[in-house]
Amino acid sequence: MSDNARFGFVNFAETWNGRLAMMGFVIGLGTELLTGQGILSQIGLG
Repeated sequence: MSDNARFGFVNFAETWNGRLAMMGFVIGLGTELLTGQGILSQIGLG
């Protein structure tokens, strides 16, 4: 495997996956705090 791999279980991909997951969590929490509704109720499931 080359050192420039960007896909699969490589450090580059795992780092960005973690960063995007943290951003999604913070955005979801912020939206919930601003609207007063949970995420599931916002999309009509709750």
